[in-house]
Amino acid sequence: MIQLLIIQTLIKKLIGSGSNKEGDRNLKRKHLFISFILLLTITFVLSACSANNNKTTENKGDLLQEVKDRGVLNVGVMGTYQPYNFLNKDKKMDGFDVDIAKEIGKRLGVKVEFVAQEFSGMIAGLQAQKFDTVISQMTITDERKKQMDFTDPYMTNNVKVIVQQGNNTITSVNDFKGKDIGVGLGTNDETYLRTELLPKVGEFNIKTYDDVITSLKDLDVGRIDATINNMYAIKPIVEKNGFKIKTVGQPVKSDKAGIAVRKGNEDFVNELNKILKEMKSDGTYKKIFVKWFGEEPQA
Repeated sequence: MIQLLIIQTLIKKLIGSGSNKEGDRNLKRKHLFISFILLLTITFVLSACSANNNKTTENKGDLLQEVKDRGVLNVGVMGTYQPYNFLNKDKKMDGFDVDIAKEIGKRLGVKVEFVAQEFSGMIAGLQAQKFDTVISQMTITDERKKQMDFTDPYMTNNVKVIVQQGNNTITSVNDFKGKDIGVGLGTNDETYLRTELLPKVGEFNIKTYDDVITSLKDLDVGRIDATINNMYAIKPIVEKNGFKIKTVGQPVKSDKAGIAVRKGNEDFVNELNKILKEMKSDGTYKKIFVKWFGEEPQA
């Protein structure tokens, strides 16, 4: 910035110098010279800003080391998606994703802090460095890979159609035409309904929700005709609330969830993959899975 001040001072002197006797010709030359100096000034400032930005990017490029130096891994979760991540009776974050995150933190040698975030804002929150990773059943898709990097899958979810117990008219997604269908806002399920199913089966109304329980409540009282979700997500909610709903037909699709990380952090992703592999090899992953789902994970 010192160079910029020197240039600004030089320009002021040039403007203030000169004799009226030099005439218009000399004045024009002076204006051209000043314009040239201004152009150099702008170029200098932009170059300096670019250098600073590059330096900042380089400093933040090694997220793995940054997390270790900080001693804390910040993890983004919905916090309303039982049994994956939710607030328990003690108002502490709990669930399958939470236990996976805690184990990763343990093996990294750092503490884990959870940041609650509605799923529709999860990607933006990650990119804005609100948290270091997303461990909240983020389905791996080609579109999302353009915005962030993923670890290897750590969870597979089979998605099915869910309707009221007395509903015998909807037996698969092919019966959605003309119906009101609920789905999580910003989820892979919403993308599936809009981009794949609508063109295939015909028009139906899509109602979006920020959490699973609200969509199931609306289904239970008849505000929507059906929803789609995975079996692990709806089971504890149905058991707790006594909703009169059921799943029908074969799985609509099978989603694979991974841990999401901001782009440009390859070392961090590799380390997370290494830890996940170790957890599966030593039985820790299986223990966590059985704890929350009552069955062994798929091979």
